[in-house]
Amino acid sequence: MAESWATFGIDLHVEPTGSGVRKGLTDALREAVRGGRLAPGTRLPSSRSLAADLGIARNTVADAYTDLVAEGWLTARQGSGTSVAERPVPVPSAVPEPDRTRSRPAYDLSPGTPDLSFFPRAAWLKASRRALAAAPHEALGYGDPRGRVELRTALAGYLARARGVRADPEHIVICSGFAHGLRLLGQVLRARGARTLAVEPYGLDVHRDLVERAGLRTLPLGFDERGVRTEELTAGDLAGARAVLLTPAHQFPMGLPLDPERRAAVVDWARRRDGLILEDDYDGEFRYDRQPVGALQGLDPDHVVHLGTVSKSLAPGLRLGWLVLPPSIAPEVVAAKGEAEWSCGVLDQLTLAEFLTSGAYDRQVRAARLRYRRRRDALVAEVATRAPEVRATGIAAGLHVVLRLPPGTERAALRAAAWHGLAVHGLDRYRHPDWTERRTDALVVGYGTPPDHAWSGALDALCAALASAGG
Repeated sequence: MAESWATFGIDLHVEPTGSGVRKGLTDALREAVRGGRLAPGTRLPSSRSLAADLGIARNTVADAYTDLVAEGWLTARQGSGTSVAERPVPVPSAVPEPDRTRSRPAYDLSPGTPDLSFFPRAAWLKASRRALAAAPHEALGYGDPRGRVELRTALAGYLARARGVRADPEHIVICSGFAHGLRLLGQVLRARGARTLAVEPYGLDVHRDLVERAGLRTLPLGFDERGVRTEELTAGDLAGARAVLLTPAHQFPMGLPLDPERRAAVVDWARRRDGLILEDDYDGEFRYDRQPVGALQGLDPDHVVHLGTVSKSLAPGLRLGWLVLPPSIAPEVVAAKGEAEWSCGVLDQLTLAEFLTSGAYDRQVRAARLRYRRRRDALVAEVATRAPEVRATGIAAGLHVVLRLPPGTERAALRAAAWHGLAVHGLDRYRHPDWTERRTDALVVGYGTPPDHAWSGALDALCAALASAGG
């Protein structure tokens, strides 16, 4: 019976055993090239990497590659690996953007996700065993709605050391990711009589939807090369806002930090207005050109809620995040969450606490910084060489980069990316519908998502798409 493996984004249906493995792999690769799922110029994984993914012999992969080179489907050069042969096929003008419900792209450069193959399985398992062995029996009950005290205590120490957050474990609430935390805050703000929430002009629509479902209207601030224009909080419709949602360390998706003067100004606004700043730390731990900028919360713990998660540093599937709350609002958030810990698994909380206190989390973040910095450097260098009309913008940080395109070419670039089997996002999808300033054509490229064996192929596909759109 044929099995399906998803490798470098392509589903390969190959007979798992017997003499048909080589033929099955050859046929699957040939069909992927013929059907356009592997675009011309796409670099294939090494025979060693693909064999490891499929659980077959390396010689079988090498033989399949040799067959396809002989047939003209692939090309192989010493030192350059194996790639799909170039064919003079134009990019169709009417290719739609990828439909993820129907087929998987060959390569995924969607922003917002880390390399899940880099999750530290062995270290996490070790921490889990230690945590479970040390856990008291009562830890397995319904528990405190704020979350396990072991995790809140470990987070208070880590955040103070790594992000400059001033946190009391009593005022930390564990939640199942950023969206859960934002929903709780929206509920509390609405109960306090708030009607509007100031937001950045670019951001995730799912977050705006959560806030609006809580009964709050979102109003966009302006944006320039210094980040969000916080002075607009005192003007026009925004003058009535008493809360603002910001990503000051590394704005998503624009990739800029909030200017120091504006950081100070928004804190002054919160003090004068008795307002609240919701600080999304997003990927604030990943800064490559200097030490990470300290959290805004450190400037005024009484007016800033610090929201963080392990979705970028470990994996979003863990569904673990936290709210560091001002004392004045903490009881209301705890009440909104409920009378017991319903949202976050106790064993995962205890494991993360052990992961933090043992130093394993610090080691993972350091290794991830090096990994993603190298990817970003490679992406910026390749784009500068192969698509010089495209400009990489934003600071050296996080898991994504914004590629500024010539005016009017964003849609064409997305069509070219779809044809090359590449999942990538246009900047316009993140734009607040009420922000009316001049549009910027750009791609938001996530370099964290592909596993190592697919990275070079993804980079090739991206550059080929940019060249196609430019041509």
